[in-house]
Amino acid sequence: MPTLHQYDYLFAIGTIFAFLDAWNIGANDVANSWATSVSSRSVGYLQAMSLGSVLELAGSVGVGARVADTIRTKIVDIDQFKEDPGMLMLGMVCAVVASSVYLTFCTKIGLPVSTTHSIMGGILGMGIALVGADNIHWVDKEGGINSGVIQVFLAWIIAPGISGAFAAIIFTITKYGVMLRSNPVMRGLMLVPVYFGITASLLTMLVVWKGGSIKITFATAETVGMIIGVGAAFAIFISIFLIPWLYRIVVKDDWQLRWWHIPMGPLLLKRPEPPAQPEGAKGGITDFYAGHLTREELEALRNRNSQNRDLESRGANGEETKGSHEDTEGKVIASGSDDGQEQQPAPGAYVHKSIVGPKPDAPWYSGAFLFWALKKVFLQGVDQDIINMQKKESVLTGDLNEMHAHVKHYDNKAEYLYSFLQVLTACTASFTHGANDVANAIGPYATIYQIWSSGTLAGSKLPVPDWILVFGGVGIALGIWTYGYNIMRNLELPVSTTQCITGATVGVGLCSGTWRSINWRMIAWIYMGWIITLPTAGIISGCLTGIISNAPHWTSRA
Repeated sequence: MPTLHQYDYLFAIGTIFAFLDAWNIGANDVANSWATSVSSRSVGYLQAMSLGSVLELAGSVGVGARVADTIRTKIVDIDQFKEDPGMLMLGMVCAVVASSVYLTFCTKIGLPVSTTHSIMGGILGMGIALVGADNIHWVDKEGGINSGVIQVFLAWIIAPGISGAFAAIIFTITKYGVMLRSNPVMRGLMLVPVYFGITASLLTMLVVWKGGSIKITFATAETVGMIIGVGAAFAIFISIFLIPWLYRIVVKDDWQLRWWHIPMGPLLLKRPEPPAQPEGAKGGITDFYAGHLTREELEALRNRNSQNRDLESRGANGEETKGSHEDTEGKVIASGSDDGQEQQPAPGAYVHKSIVGPKPDAPWYSGAFLFWALKKVFLQGVDQDIINMQKKESVLTGDLNEMHAHVKHYDNKAEYLYSFLQVLTACTASFTHGANDVANAIGPYATIYQIWSSGTLAGSKLPVPDWILVFGGVGIALGIWTYGYNIMRNLELPVSTTQCITGATVGVGLCSGTWRSINWRMIAWIYMGWIITLPTAGIISGCLTGIISNAPHWTSRA
């Protein structure tokens, strides 16, 4: 039974805003894992959000406990609250409120920010307001610069550089070892198992080193052996089962194959030659460059548009004529749309297939309308035309068509080989994100709950309850499912809220095209977000905590 019943309202407020914080973390950080896969059309948006929701929840519950302990106990000296644990409870509530409000605003405008910096700022603000700056763990005496608040500031400088260097190396190897070779498809087939093995090793390293609810006690040599062994075993597995399937798809153009044929492995090599693919039949390889124009194509299209507009403006009697013209995104747009004409896609352009569908012309109480309304409520968040939304110019993104026109186009079949690897890395990143960022929401909430339920500060030293990990994981998953498109729409390249993904983006972009292919405007917005997030959330939290903790108290008079 709870001990501090007088603070039931604080626990209720903390529960609501901790869930809102987790929801915003899912919505704002969704681009970390899935922007590249959705934008390149390796996976549909609905499939990406479904996989992301499951894996974020799995990472939160399976590996999130240890990171949560860091967030809630190693920023502010909680020993200062031994005599008044209720004040720490109040401070954590204010921190979560400040973080969730700030993230809600950023997610609404589509600005990706660091959710880790947000909650750290909230905890710092409330800590300074309650116990002063001297009791903040700026630099841990035992951990040095590897712990404490200073590591956040160092991450702004170090992490983008390291991740950018690694990304540039990997992409350069792929570019010159595969894409620019005379036979990129066969070379790509040979390299695919290697990349799959490396990805499996990295995921194994995360689970073994970070650990979950079960502590793994291996010696260093055993740990290294397990990481390498799992990677090698997975590479062999991919070579036996996936590579024959890919060979039939990209070399033999076997459009009749589906994903469920992958377990057949080497038996697929005995299939007869495929018949010609009928027009409109499903299957085959996606055109990853559909709608992505080269520099020459973009300039030619814009010149034609300019000429069409000049002709329209010189219509009879000085009136603008109705007709149609192509826009810079490869669509045919109806001009003079007062007659309600719909946009018609140009041949080969990406066409979004709505899950919800158009509103039925039927009474609100009819079965058709009610079914549509249910789909609208539950599927609105994932029924978004992300590919075409990304093409719209905004103050955050700028002209993405202009930037991507500077990127070189490679063999489409070779690109297809890595679409599966892209989905695997997205799944890995999603699991990792759930493991790390669930702490941003449930770390402070675990302290709130345990003080409320035990009435003492000792409760904050206890392990994070499993139900709180599930609580945070569900919040993140719902954020991805319902509101993640606000960030995804700005990120045709994998520009994310973390320093590592942003650094990797710049590294790959520079190696793929020229400096003009980098969305420097978005990079500037993100870096500005890193800088202002922590102090902004800290100021909101500190002011809120200071006002409440120093407010006058009235007691009833006899």
